[in-house]
Amino acid sequence: MLGIFRGRRKFLAASLALLFIPSFTWLYLSIGHFQVKPLPLSSLEAQPSSPLGDSNARVALELRIRAVEEENRALRQELSRPPRNSSASHSNGTGRGKQSRALSEQGAFNNEGQKNAAVGNGSNCSQQQLVDKCETIHVAIVCAGYNASRDVVTLVKSVLFHRRNALHFHFITDSIAKQILSSLFHSWMVPAVRVNFYDADELKSEVSWIPNKHYSGIYGLMKLVLTKALPLDLQRVIVLDTDITFATDIAELWAVFHKFKGTKTSPQVSQANNSPNDSPHKQGFDIFNAVIKQNPFLVYQLPCFWNVQLSDHTRSEKCYKDVSDLKVIHWNSPKKLRVKNKHVEFFRNLYLTFLEYDGNLLRRELFGCPSEADPNSENLQKTLSELDEDDPCYEFRRERFTVHRTHLYFLHYEYEPSSDNTDVTLVAQLSMDRLQMLEAICKHWEGPISLALYLSDAEAQQFLRYAQGSEVLMNRGNVGYHIVYKEGQFYPVNLLRNVAMQQVNTPYMFLSDIDFLPMYGLYEYLRKSVVQLEMANTKKALVVPAFETLRYRLSFPKSKAELLSQLDMGTLFTFRYHVWTKGHAPTNFAKWRTATTPYRVLWEADFEPYVMVRRDSPEYDRRFVGFGWNKVAHIMELDAQEYEFVVLPNAYMIHMPHAPSFDITKFRSNKQYRACLKTLKEEFQQNMSRRFGFAALKYMTAENNT
Repeated sequence: MLGIFRGRRKFLAASLALLFIPSFTWLYLSIGHFQVKPLPLSSLEAQPSSPLGDSNARVALELRIRAVEEENRALRQELSRPPRNSSASHSNGTGRGKQSRALSEQGAFNNEGQKNAAVGNGSNCSQQQLVDKCETIHVAIVCAGYNASRDVVTLVKSVLFHRRNALHFHFITDSIAKQILSSLFHSWMVPAVRVNFYDADELKSEVSWIPNKHYSGIYGLMKLVLTKALPLDLQRVIVLDTDITFATDIAELWAVFHKFKGTKTSPQVSQANNSPNDSPHKQGFDIFNAVIKQNPFLVYQLPCFWNVQLSDHTRSEKCYKDVSDLKVIHWNSPKKLRVKNKHVEFFRNLYLTFLEYDGNLLRRELFGCPSEADPNSENLQKTLSELDEDDPCYEFRRERFTVHRTHLYFLHYEYEPSSDNTDVTLVAQLSMDRLQMLEAICKHWEGPISLALYLSDAEAQQFLRYAQGSEVLMNRGNVGYHIVYKEGQFYPVNLLRNVAMQQVNTPYMFLSDIDFLPMYGLYEYLRKSVVQLEMANTKKALVVPAFETLRYRLSFPKSKAELLSQLDMGTLFTFRYHVWTKGHAPTNFAKWRTATTPYRVLWEADFEPYVMVRRDSPEYDRRFVGFGWNKVAHIMELDAQEYEFVVLPNAYMIHMPHAPSFDITKFRSNKQYRACLKTLKEEFQQNMSRRFGFAALKYMTAENNT
């Protein structure tokens, strides 16, 4: 659905309160004070806010709807009459001609409006006056929940791709969509785009009394009272559904406002539609016709190619002669990609193009017009300008300040906080080549999980198909998937960890890696350790000993005794024993073999265990990207903040084998890569010395020749 609004609340409340037309396109326009003849809803006006459960209001509503239906039967008979003049019949057989004629006869259009209202290729829509290049186009969208927040991104991409004007999005959202979309637009940093959010909960009481069986639920009805949420000084706004794709510059639709006739005090509605005659929402359209009949000046008819809805009916095909005529494709059902329309391949390709389009390419400047300064963008540019481009480590330093577009909660998420304040979230990050680990981790860890995935737009859609096709993943609602979109030369490992950590909503988090499988029962064991070790009142980092196997098929040990047996047989090894013993040596595996109670260990150079900490623990340092020193620096930070490292005697995790990552290959083969990592390590140690003073001297003097 799409529409244009310029809204006065009293008219919408009085005249459209009964209207629900999810499959149609609307445009609303009004400013100032005006008087409109409303539907005679006398029985409802007495109790405008009566709940649906009120029997009197319900009976009155039913009686009024029956009366409206009788009026509409007479209206349909009038609409079915032959045209009275040739200009009114210029409708190429799309099924909208009857309505266009009736509206014309009622004075809804002037001569110019009649010509442009013709549905089909004879339209002069392409000749409409375009908007000023510096004019801001306002767009309003009702968006609620995880799925709608994901779907709306494709719409936004299609609008940004074609646009040549500044845009101002007005999102009416629930708390979920606001969190997702505010983070997305903040990190997207598209020039000349503003975003405002309005609380959908404030509108629920306005429409909750209306009978509704549509899949969009109460949020679809909110477009009836949209002006109650939008600013009073907002004169014009295009209203869009989340399930449409633009094939043209939205400025062409904005230019329709130039065609609206009447005084400044007159509200006007423009709509485009080519739904089948047997639409399940036909009754809603009848009510809409009743409003139009009493207030014909409200309507401006749009050519139907502004709302082409795919179906197996031939009606949408008659709306246009060639696909180049299309302006907006409407995807209000997944089945639309499988219909028998002769142009379905074009529609599918258009949709998939924007679905997988690299959103980073849409960060293009609009030149020649003044725009509001974005403090975040200005600060970023200032920081980057201060970097020395001749520095051989320039790309490493630049990566630290790169803003990655981030889509939180890409899939539906459900979490019920525990009452005992001991809950733990597993935190990890991954790229496409580690996707196969997800199901195994979900089987080993039943608690909440927060994952940051480093993907391109196309890979994000591959992940979506993978997840939706996995029974294991779909049965787990407590896994938060956060997409960080690819940008730059390096894998931003610590940024990904920070993104996953920031979305943890449990008191504690287990900082793991995606290629490790936790032992069965580790989730409950860590929760019990929270109480046993009084984690709430002390700064502790609980160490989970790490092991590895070189076998792709492993009989995963179900107890510590089984693990020790496999260690003795050579099936398992302590993690990185053969290439990097310093990383886990302080864990003291010899002591762990016989330990029955937790024991404390001291920090040593290059220590990088996997730990459980409180949610408020320090984040990872972003200067470390790719391979090397990313966890070491974090453990050093914990030690500097006086965290106590405590090894759990009955906990373990096992690293599973996989092909080497691209970044470790670069580290091993590129001398400059290793030199820059050494430089960044030294700078980090100096920074620690400045922050923690004498206590941090040990970090400067420790042997770190890695």
